[in-house]
Amino acid sequence: MHGKNGDGVGGFSRRGALGLGLGAAAALGTAGCGTMMGDGPKEAGGSGKPGPSGKPSPSGSKAPAAKLIGDGSTSYTGKQPHQPAKPVPLEAGQTPPQFVIFSWDGAGEVGNGLFPRFLELAKTHGAHMTFFLSGLYLLPESQKRKYLPPNNAPGASDIGYLTDEHVRATLTNVRQAWLDGHEIGTHFNGHFCSGNGTVGNWTPKQWASEIEQAKKFVKEWRTNTGWKDEAPLPFDYEKELVGARTPCLLGQKNLLPTARELGWRYDASSPGGRQVWPSKSEGVWDLPLQGIPFPGHKFEVLSMDYNILANQSVNSTKAPAYNYPGWREQATGAYIAGFQRAFETNRAPFFIGNHFEHWNGGIYMDAVENALKHIAQEKEKGEDIRLVSFRQFVDWLDVQKPEVLEKLRTLDVGQQPEGGWKEFLAAPGKTSQGSSTGGSSTGGSTGEATGGTTGSSTEGITGSTGGAAEETTGT
Repeated sequence: MHGKNGDGVGGFSRRGALGLGLGAAAALGTAGCGTMMGDGPKEAGGSGKPGPSGKPSPSGSKAPAAKLIGDGSTSYTGKQPHQPAKPVPLEAGQTPPQFVIFSWDGAGEVGNGLFPRFLELAKTHGAHMTFFLSGLYLLPESQKRKYLPPNNAPGASDIGYLTDEHVRATLTNVRQAWLDGHEIGTHFNGHFCSGNGTVGNWTPKQWASEIEQAKKFVKEWRTNTGWKDEAPLPFDYEKELVGARTPCLLGQKNLLPTARELGWRYDASSPGGRQVWPSKSEGVWDLPLQGIPFPGHKFEVLSMDYNILANQSVNSTKAPAYNYPGWREQATGAYIAGFQRAFETNRAPFFIGNHFEHWNGGIYMDAVENALKHIAQEKEKGEDIRLVSFRQFVDWLDVQKPEVLEKLRTLDVGQQPEGGWKEFLAAPGKTSQGSSTGGSSTGGSTGEATGGTTGSSTEGITGSTGGAAEETTGT
């Protein structure tokens, strides 16, 4: 785990998996989750590009003059730098942009250099991302009893508290991320995924308490650490925070009323989504991880590193290294196939979830990098591909005409607009229907490309009987 070595089976400390194919779920079992500690020495076949540990990109933006907020942990520095142009509505007959959103759960820097690595990669390719920060990653373990998790003991957490060194590194990289134009969301705090204290059982009032504490740990890290030599975060977190992803994709039903009251604009916690245009739930944009093609299989896999891992090494984050080249290629292929399917058909936004982890020698980080580079290359050809944060994406959604979004939602997974975009999104009075392309999933299942039936898992996450892994812990 971040800050502590886990004690789970096969390296899956406090993690579990649901929706695994056939006997895989039984082999792995269910548990809570978080993110793992750095693996130490690099394993054979893994990435050789971790980046300088804990250090932000040397070419990052400089912090402007700050107006301190509260105890000086956060500050107002004006409009966020490096934002895209103000979004405008689609014109009649215009092809929609292809949106791609990379997001990171936890967003702690634990000495493995992955946070700065992807900040630099994003800068190189003009990408913006969303970092779902766990509030506890800015709370020293010596102060853990300040955390009062719902239905759990004071200070309890299913993810480890960070060392002081890693809290500092996380502050450094979160600060740089915002200055580079990225979004800072929340992944809440203790990451409880099982037992009586699971987030899946929390009430709207308990979610409100968890959110208030998550914000407080970000807004009062200076008080909690006693540090006076660290610069403040360059944003007002009360205004910055407009969306989240829950631990294990659990508890969204009771979170949404609270999110709506807080004025949040989106939630990325819904499990088992499909590659279609999104809609709102209780007034909040519902932006789920999505089922995507899984090379070599008839079933699909959820668009997150952990779920691909669960379909490869099942219950181990350190499988034999001879598997790594093939698994890396398969993971890369899954992300690219998901992108291409949307890009070439219905242009549904593509959501990819990640963790800063060196699982299986770092192959999933390599796969994400490879996919991002592939997508960026398509963009460089002049295509309207936008690598944005969730916040930037909902900025675009919110200025679109309702009837246009409704028309886009009629397109199923892998379904092209009949007559092309010019005809499909023509001015009112000129309407047409979509058409399905060969080999696409139009049966309504997030887990089966062949339209197989789906079922509900024991924790309320829709899974495929064909064996697609659903995110249950790493989110």
